[in-house]
Amino acid sequence: MPDQNKGPLDGIRVLDLTRVLAGPYCTMFLGDLGAEVIKIEQPGTGDDTRGWGPPFAGGESAYFLCVNRNKKSLTVDLKSAAGIEVLRRLSRSADVLIENFRPGTMARLGCAEEALRVLNPRLIYASLSGFGADGPLSSAPGYDLIVQAWGGLMSITGMPGGEPTKVGVAIIDLVAGLMLGKSIAAALYAREKLGVGQKIDTSLLEAAVACLINVGSNYLVDGKIPGRWGNAHPSIVPYQSFLTADGYLVVGVASERIWRRFCAAIGKGKLAEDARFAKNSDRVANRAALISILAETFLSRRSDDWLAALNKARVPCAPVQTLDQVFSAPQVVRRKMLAAVEHPTAGTVRMAGIPVKLSATPASIRLSPPLLGQHTEEVLSSWLGMPKKEIAELKRKGVV
Repeated sequence: MPDQNKGPLDGIRVLDLTRVLAGPYCTMFLGDLGAEVIKIEQPGTGDDTRGWGPPFAGGESAYFLCVNRNKKSLTVDLKSAAGIEVLRRLSRSADVLIENFRPGTMARLGCAEEALRVLNPRLIYASLSGFGADGPLSSAPGYDLIVQAWGGLMSITGMPGGEPTKVGVAIIDLVAGLMLGKSIAAALYAREKLGVGQKIDTSLLEAAVACLINVGSNYLVDGKIPGRWGNAHPSIVPYQSFLTADGYLVVGVASERIWRRFCAAIGKGKLAEDARFAKNSDRVANRAALISILAETFLSRRSDDWLAALNKARVPCAPVQTLDQVFSAPQVVRRKMLAAVEHPTAGTVRMAGIPVKLSATPASIRLSPPLLGQHTEEVLSSWLGMPKKEIAELKRKGVV
Protein backbone atom coordinates (compact mmCIF):
# COMPACT_ATOMS: atom_id res chain seq x y z
CA MET A 1 0.00 0.00 0.00
CA PRO A 2 1.21 3.54 -0.70
CA ASP A 3 2.55 5.45 2.30
CA GLN A 4 -0.06 7.88 3.62
CA ASN A 5 2.24 10.03 5.78
CA LYS A 6 1.54 13.73 5.54
CA GLY A 7 4.70 15.64 4.77
CA PRO A 8 5.63 19.22 5.68
CA LEU A 9 3.99 20.56 2.49
CA ASP A 10 0.65 18.85 3.15
CA GLY A 11 -2.12 21.21 2.02
CA ILE A 12 0.04 23.00 -0.56
CA ARG A 13 -1.39 22.88 -4.08
CA VAL A 14 1.03 22.92 -7.03
CA LEU A 15 0.20 23.42 -10.70
CA ASP A 16 2.98 21.72 -12.65
CA LEU A 17 3.31 22.91 -16.25
CA THR A 18 6.79 21.42 -16.66
CA ARG A 19 8.04 18.54 -18.74
CA VAL A 20 11.18 16.46 -19.35
CA LEU A 21 13.46 16.48 -16.27
CA ALA A 22 14.44 19.65 -14.36
CA GLY A 23 10.88 20.83 -13.68
CA PRO A 24 9.41 17.38 -13.05
CA TYR A 25 12.28 16.55 -10.67
CA CYS A 26 11.46 19.72 -8.74
CA THR A 27 7.75 18.97 -8.56
CA MET A 28 8.37 15.33 -7.57
CA PHE A 29 10.47 16.68 -4.69
CA LEU A 30 7.52 18.88 -3.64
CA GLY A 31 5.14 15.95 -4.01
CA ASP A 32 7.36 13.69 -1.90
CA LEU A 33 7.19 16.37 0.81
CA GLY A 34 3.40 16.24 0.83
CA ALA A 35 2.22 18.79 -1.73
CA GLU A 36 -0.69 18.00 -4.03
CA VAL A 37 0.90 18.24 -7.48
CA ILE A 38 -1.28 18.53 -10.57
CA LYS A 39 0.73 17.72 -13.70
CA ILE A 40 -0.86 19.55 -16.63
CA GLU A 41 -0.22 17.75 -19.92
CA GLN A 42 -1.30 18.16 -23.53
CA PRO A 43 -4.13 15.76 -24.44
CA GLY A 44 -2.99 12.79 -26.51
CA THR A 45 0.75 13.35 -26.10
CA GLY A 46 1.67 14.49 -22.62
CA ASP A 47 5.20 14.91 -21.28
CA ASP A 48 7.88 14.26 -23.93
CA THR A 49 9.52 11.67 -21.68
CA ARG A 50 6.50 9.37 -21.91
CA GLY A 51 8.01 8.31 -25.25
CA TRP A 52 11.67 8.24 -24.19
CA GLY A 53 12.53 4.55 -24.23
CA PRO A 54 13.08 1.69 -24.16
CA PRO A 55 12.76 0.38 -21.54
CA PHE A 56 9.01 0.60 -20.99
CA ALA A 57 6.82 -0.94 -18.29
CA GLY A 58 3.11 -1.29 -18.91
CA GLY A 59 3.39 1.19 -21.77
CA GLU A 60 5.13 3.79 -19.59
CA SER A 61 8.79 4.73 -20.14
CA ALA A 62 11.24 4.14 -17.30
CA TYR A 63 12.38 7.74 -17.84
CA PHE A 64 8.90 9.12 -17.14
CA LEU A 65 8.42 6.82 -14.18
CA CYS A 66 11.60 8.04 -12.46
CA VAL A 67 10.48 11.65 -11.88
CA ASN A 68 6.67 11.71 -11.82
CA ARG A 69 5.50 9.91 -8.69
CA ASN A 70 3.23 11.75 -6.24
CA LYS A 71 1.49 13.65 -9.05
CA LYS A 72 -1.95 13.67 -10.63
CA SER A 73 -2.21 14.04 -14.41
CA LEU A 74 -4.72 16.52 -15.82
CA THR A 75 -4.85 16.91 -19.60
CA VAL A 76 -5.62 20.44 -20.80
CA ASP A 77 -5.19 21.84 -24.30
CA LEU A 78 -3.40 25.11 -23.65
CA LYS A 79 -3.64 25.94 -27.35
CA SER A 80 -7.36 26.55 -26.93
CA ALA A 81 -9.10 29.47 -25.25
CA ALA A 82 -11.20 27.09 -23.18
CA GLY A 83 -8.07 25.31 -21.99
CA ILE A 84 -6.46 28.60 -20.97
CA GLU A 85 -9.59 29.46 -19.02
CA VAL A 86 -9.33 26.13 -17.16
CA LEU A 87 -5.73 26.97 -16.23
CA ARG A 88 -6.68 30.43 -15.04
CA ARG A 89 -9.46 28.99 -12.88
CA LEU A 90 -7.10 26.42 -11.40
CA SER A 91 -4.56 29.12 -10.57
CA ARG A 92 -7.06 30.86 -8.28
CA SER A 93 -6.73 28.10 -5.69
CA ALA A 94 -3.10 27.10 -6.30
CA ASP A 95 -0.25 27.92 -3.96
CA VAL A 96 2.47 27.36 -6.56
CA LEU A 97 2.63 27.39 -10.36
CA ILE A 98 5.76 26.06 -12.04
CA GLU A 99 6.46 26.33 -15.76
CA ASN A 100 9.46 25.65 -17.99
CA PHE A 101 8.30 27.03 -21.33
CA ARG A 102 10.55 29.34 -23.30
CA PRO A 103 10.42 32.87 -21.87
CA GLY A 104 7.43 34.76 -23.22
CA THR A 105 5.25 31.69 -23.84
CA MET A 106 3.09 32.13 -20.73
CA ALA A 107 2.57 35.81 -21.57
CA ARG A 108 1.36 34.87 -25.06
CA LEU A 109 -1.11 32.49 -23.41
CA GLY A 110 -2.42 35.31 -21.24
CA CYS A 111 -0.99 33.61 -18.13
CA ALA A 112 2.01 35.75 -17.28
CA GLU A 113 2.81 36.21 -13.63
CA GLU A 114 1.18 39.64 -13.50
CA ALA A 115 -2.07 38.33 -15.00
CA LEU A 116 -2.37 35.38 -12.63
CA ARG A 117 -1.41 37.44 -9.59
CA VAL A 118 -4.53 39.55 -10.13
CA LEU A 119 -6.51 36.34 -9.69
CA ASN A 120 -4.41 35.03 -6.79
CA PRO A 121 -2.10 37.45 -4.92
CA ARG A 122 -0.68 34.59 -2.81
CA LEU A 123 0.54 32.57 -5.80
CA ILE A 124 4.21 31.55 -5.95
CA TYR A 125 4.99 31.76 -9.68
CA ALA A 126 8.15 29.83 -10.62
CA SER A 127 9.76 29.93 -14.06
CA LEU A 128 12.60 27.64 -15.13
CA SER A 129 14.18 28.10 -18.56
CA GLY A 130 17.33 27.09 -20.37
CA PHE A 131 19.21 30.39 -20.27
CA GLY A 132 17.08 32.76 -18.17
CA ALA A 133 14.20 35.16 -18.72
CA ASP A 134 16.33 37.90 -20.27
CA GLY A 135 19.62 38.39 -22.07
CA PRO A 136 20.74 37.59 -25.63
CA LEU A 137 20.18 33.81 -25.22
CA SER A 138 16.86 33.96 -23.39
CA SER A 139 14.93 32.39 -26.28
CA ALA A 140 17.47 29.61 -26.95
CA PRO A 141 16.37 26.02 -26.24
CA GLY A 142 18.16 24.55 -23.24
CA TYR A 143 18.43 20.82 -22.74
CA ASP A 144 20.87 19.55 -20.12
CA LEU A 145 23.47 18.46 -22.71
CA ILE A 146 23.39 21.87 -24.36
CA VAL A 147 23.92 23.69 -21.08
CA GLN A 148 26.59 21.27 -19.82
CA ALA A 149 28.53 22.28 -22.93
CA TRP A 150 27.70 26.01 -22.92
CA GLY A 151 28.16 26.41 -19.17
CA GLY A 152 31.67 24.92 -19.09
CA LEU A 153 31.02 21.64 -17.28
CA MET A 154 31.95 19.49 -20.27
CA SER A 155 35.21 21.36 -20.73
CA ILE A 156 36.41 20.12 -17.32
CA THR A 157 34.96 16.61 -17.55
CA GLY A 158 36.75 13.69 -19.21
CA MET A 159 40.23 12.22 -19.38
CA PRO A 160 43.30 14.44 -19.85
CA GLY A 161 43.88 14.82 -23.57
CA GLY A 162 40.53 13.21 -24.31
CA GLU A 163 37.33 14.70 -25.66
CA PRO A 164 35.00 16.82 -23.50
CA THR A 165 32.50 14.52 -21.77
CA LYS A 166 29.07 15.02 -20.27
CA VAL A 167 28.27 13.75 -16.79
CA GLY A 168 26.62 10.31 -16.83
CA VAL A 169 23.23 11.71 -15.75
CA ALA A 170 21.59 15.04 -16.59
CA ILE A 171 23.19 16.66 -13.58
CA ILE A 172 22.37 20.28 -14.50
CA ASP A 173 18.68 19.42 -14.82
CA LEU A 174 18.78 17.80 -11.39
CA VAL A 175 20.64 20.64 -9.70
CA ALA A 176 18.36 23.24 -11.29
CA GLY A 177 15.31 21.30 -10.13
CA LEU A 178 16.61 21.03 -6.58
CA MET A 179 17.56 24.73 -6.48
CA LEU A 180 14.10 25.66 -7.67
CA GLY A 181 12.42 23.37 -5.14
CA LYS A 182 14.47 24.89 -2.32
CA SER A 183 13.54 28.39 -3.50
CA ILE A 184 9.84 27.51 -3.66
CA ALA A 185 9.95 26.25 -0.07
CA ALA A 186 11.65 29.51 0.93
CA ALA A 187 9.03 31.58 -0.94
CA LEU A 188 6.22 29.70 0.82
CA TYR A 189 7.86 30.53 4.15
CA ALA A 190 8.26 34.17 3.13
CA ARG A 191 4.59 34.29 2.13
CA GLU A 192 3.64 33.61 5.74
CA LYS A 193 5.38 36.86 6.70
CA LEU A 194 4.58 38.97 3.63
CA GLY A 195 1.04 37.78 3.01
CA VAL A 196 1.60 37.63 -0.75
CA GLY A 197 3.42 35.41 -3.20
CA GLN A 198 6.34 36.27 -5.45
CA LYS A 199 7.98 35.28 -8.72
CA ILE A 200 10.96 32.94 -8.91
CA ASP A 201 13.09 32.98 -12.07
CA THR A 202 15.99 30.60 -12.64
CA SER A 203 17.59 28.60 -15.43
CA LEU A 204 19.76 25.66 -16.32
CA LEU A 205 22.58 28.07 -17.16
CA GLU A 206 22.58 29.57 -13.69
CA ALA A 207 22.63 26.09 -12.17
CA ALA A 208 25.54 25.15 -14.45
CA VAL A 209 27.62 28.17 -13.47
CA ALA A 210 26.87 27.56 -9.78
CA CYS A 211 28.00 23.93 -10.21
CA LEU A 212 31.50 24.99 -11.23
CA ILE A 213 32.20 25.55 -7.52
CA ASN A 214 35.93 25.27 -6.68
CA VAL A 215 37.02 24.88 -10.32
CA GLY A 216 35.24 28.09 -11.20
CA SER A 217 36.69 29.77 -8.12
CA ASN A 218 40.20 28.64 -9.08
CA TYR A 219 39.80 30.29 -12.48
CA LEU A 220 38.40 33.49 -10.97
CA VAL A 221 41.34 33.66 -8.56
CA ASP A 222 44.29 32.82 -10.83
CA GLY A 223 42.89 33.34 -14.34
CA LYS A 224 44.10 29.94 -15.59
CA ILE A 225 41.64 28.03 -17.79
CA PRO A 226 41.29 24.54 -16.27
CA GLY A 227 41.61 21.36 -18.26
CA ARG A 228 40.27 17.86 -17.73
CA TRP A 229 41.55 15.73 -14.89
CA GLY A 230 39.64 12.51 -15.48
CA ASN A 231 39.13 10.86 -12.09
CA ALA A 232 41.92 12.87 -10.42
CA HIS A 233 41.57 16.13 -8.51
CA PRO A 234 43.40 19.34 -9.42
CA SER A 235 44.02 20.34 -5.80
CA ILE A 236 44.18 17.09 -3.76
CA VAL A 237 46.60 14.16 -4.25
CA PRO A 238 45.94 11.26 -4.13
CA TYR A 239 42.22 11.69 -4.75
CA GLN A 240 41.35 9.47 -7.71
CA SER A 241 40.78 5.98 -9.07
CA PHE A 242 43.42 3.26 -9.33
CA LEU A 243 43.52 0.03 -11.32
CA THR A 244 44.01 -3.04 -9.15
CA ALA A 245 44.71 -6.65 -10.08
CA ASP A 246 41.02 -7.22 -10.84
CA GLY A 247 39.25 -3.86 -11.22
CA TYR A 248 39.10 -0.29 -10.00
CA LEU A 249 38.82 1.46 -6.66
CA VAL A 250 38.95 5.07 -5.56
CA VAL A 251 40.70 6.71 -2.63
CA GLY A 252 40.33 10.18 -1.15
CA VAL A 253 43.35 11.30 0.86
CA ALA A 254 42.08 14.72 1.90
CA SER A 255 44.17 15.45 5.01
CA GLU A 256 47.66 14.83 6.36
CA ARG A 257 46.32 12.47 9.02
CA ILE A 258 44.67 10.35 6.33
CA TRP A 259 47.88 10.50 4.28
CA ARG A 260 49.91 8.89 7.05
CA ARG A 261 47.30 6.19 7.61
CA PHE A 262 47.08 5.60 3.87
CA CYS A 263 50.82 5.07 3.49
CA ALA A 264 50.86 2.55 6.34
CA ALA A 265 47.80 0.70 4.99
CA ILE A 266 49.36 0.10 1.57
CA GLY A 267 52.72 -0.93 3.02
CA LYS A 268 54.51 2.25 1.93
CA GLY A 269 55.18 3.90 5.27
CA LYS A 270 58.35 5.54 3.98
CA LEU A 271 56.29 7.68 1.58
CA ALA A 272 54.95 9.57 4.59
CA GLU A 273 58.52 10.60 5.43
CA ASP A 274 59.48 11.55 1.87
CA ALA A 275 59.91 15.33 1.64
CA ARG A 276 58.44 15.31 -1.87
CA PHE A 277 55.11 14.19 -0.44
CA ALA A 278 55.11 15.69 3.06
CA LYS A 279 52.13 18.01 2.56
CA ASN A 280 49.27 18.03 0.09
CA SER A 281 50.80 20.99 -1.77
CA ASP A 282 54.00 18.93 -2.12
CA ARG A 283 52.04 15.97 -3.42
CA VAL A 284 50.25 18.18 -5.94
CA ALA A 285 53.63 19.53 -7.13
CA ASN A 286 55.07 16.01 -7.41
CA ARG A 287 51.87 14.33 -8.60
CA ALA A 288 53.41 12.34 -11.45
CA ALA A 289 56.11 10.73 -9.31
CA LEU A 290 53.69 9.78 -6.53
CA ILE A 291 50.93 8.44 -8.78
CA SER A 292 53.46 6.29 -10.62
CA ILE A 293 54.44 4.64 -7.32
CA LEU A 294 50.85 4.20 -6.19
CA ALA A 295 49.65 2.85 -9.55
CA GLU A 296 52.29 0.12 -9.48
CA THR A 297 51.47 -0.69 -5.87
CA PHE A 298 47.71 -1.06 -6.41
CA LEU A 299 48.24 -3.42 -9.35
CA SER A 300 49.80 -5.97 -7.01
CA ARG A 301 46.61 -7.00 -5.19
CA ARG A 302 42.87 -7.45 -5.73
CA SER A 303 40.40 -4.68 -5.00
CA ASP A 304 38.80 -6.48 -2.05
CA ASP A 305 42.19 -6.88 -0.37
CA TRP A 306 42.99 -3.21 -0.75
CA LEU A 307 39.56 -2.09 0.39
CA ALA A 308 39.79 -4.23 3.51
CA ALA A 309 43.17 -2.73 4.41
CA LEU A 310 42.11 0.84 3.63
CA ASN A 311 38.84 0.59 5.52
CA LYS A 312 40.64 -0.86 8.53
CA ALA A 313 42.95 2.17 8.46
CA ARG A 314 39.95 4.54 8.11
CA VAL A 315 41.03 5.79 4.71
CA PRO A 316 38.13 7.02 2.54
CA CYS A 317 37.83 4.52 -0.30
CA ALA A 318 35.25 2.70 -2.40
CA PRO A 319 34.86 0.13 -5.14
CA VAL A 320 33.56 1.43 -8.47
CA GLN A 321 30.17 -0.27 -8.33
CA THR A 322 27.68 -1.07 -11.06
CA LEU A 323 24.00 -0.28 -10.52
CA ASP A 324 23.07 -3.86 -9.62
CA GLN A 325 25.60 -3.64 -6.80
CA VAL A 326 24.35 -0.22 -5.72
CA PHE A 327 20.66 -1.13 -5.47
CA SER A 328 21.36 -4.42 -3.67
CA ALA A 329 23.83 -2.88 -1.20
CA PRO A 330 22.73 -3.28 2.45
CA GLN A 331 23.44 0.40 3.13
CA VAL A 332 21.17 1.53 0.28
CA VAL A 333 18.43 -0.84 1.42
CA ARG A 334 18.81 0.21 5.06
CA ARG A 335 18.50 3.88 4.11
CA LYS A 336 15.32 3.10 2.13
CA MET A 337 16.78 4.28 -1.16
CA LEU A 338 15.10 1.43 -3.02
CA ALA A 339 11.34 1.91 -3.10
CA ALA A 340 8.39 0.40 -4.92
CA VAL A 341 4.88 1.52 -5.81
CA GLU A 342 1.96 -0.19 -7.51
CA HIS A 343 1.18 1.23 -10.95
CA PRO A 344 -2.14 0.71 -12.82
CA THR A 345 -0.52 -0.79 -15.94
CA ALA A 346 3.10 -1.56 -15.01
CA GLY A 347 2.44 -3.49 -11.81
CA THR A 348 5.09 -3.07 -9.12
CA VAL A 349 7.48 -0.31 -10.17
CA ARG A 350 10.81 -0.09 -8.38
CA MET A 351 12.41 3.32 -8.11
CA ALA A 352 14.96 5.28 -6.13
CA GLY A 353 13.68 6.19 -2.70
CA ILE A 354 13.35 9.57 -1.00
CA PRO A 355 16.80 10.98 -0.16
CA VAL A 356 15.79 13.10 2.85
CA LYS A 357 14.38 11.87 6.14
CA LEU A 358 12.28 14.23 8.27
CA SER A 359 11.55 12.98 11.79
CA ALA A 360 8.22 14.71 12.50
CA THR A 361 6.74 15.15 9.01
CA PRO A 362 8.30 12.43 6.85
CA ALA A 363 8.20 12.56 3.09
CA SER A 364 6.37 9.67 1.43
CA ILE A 365 5.42 7.99 -1.83
CA ARG A 366 1.64 8.17 -1.99
CA LEU A 367 0.89 8.03 -5.70
CA SER A 368 2.42 6.11 -8.59
CA PRO A 369 3.50 8.05 -11.69
CA PRO A 370 0.17 8.82 -13.40
CA LEU A 371 -1.24 7.62 -16.68
CA LEU A 372 -1.85 10.45 -19.14
CA GLY A 373 -4.99 12.28 -18.00
CA GLN A 374 -5.66 9.75 -15.24
CA HIS A 375 -6.93 12.36 -12.79
CA THR A 376 -8.61 14.85 -15.13
CA GLU A 377 -12.15 14.40 -13.82
CA GLU A 378 -11.00 14.20 -10.20
CA VAL A 379 -9.04 17.46 -10.35
CA LEU A 380 -11.65 19.45 -12.25
CA SER A 381 -14.26 18.29 -9.77
CA SER A 382 -12.27 18.78 -6.55
CA TRP A 383 -10.43 22.00 -7.47
CA LEU A 384 -13.13 23.75 -9.51
CA GLY A 385 -16.33 22.05 -8.45
CA MET A 386 -16.97 21.42 -12.13
CA PRO A 387 -20.07 19.27 -12.77
CA LYS A 388 -19.75 16.03 -14.74
CA LYS A 389 -21.78 17.45 -17.61
CA GLU A 390 -19.36 20.33 -18.12
CA ILE A 391 -16.37 17.97 -17.89
CA ALA A 392 -17.95 15.71 -20.50
CA GLU A 393 -18.48 18.66 -22.82
CA LEU A 394 -14.85 19.76 -22.45
CA LYS A 395 -13.75 16.20 -23.25
CA ARG A 396 -16.01 16.11 -26.32
CA LYS A 397 -14.36 19.29 -27.61
CA GLY A 398 -10.84 17.94 -26.90
CA VAL A 399 -10.11 20.67 -24.35
CA VAL A 400 -9.30 18.14 -21.61
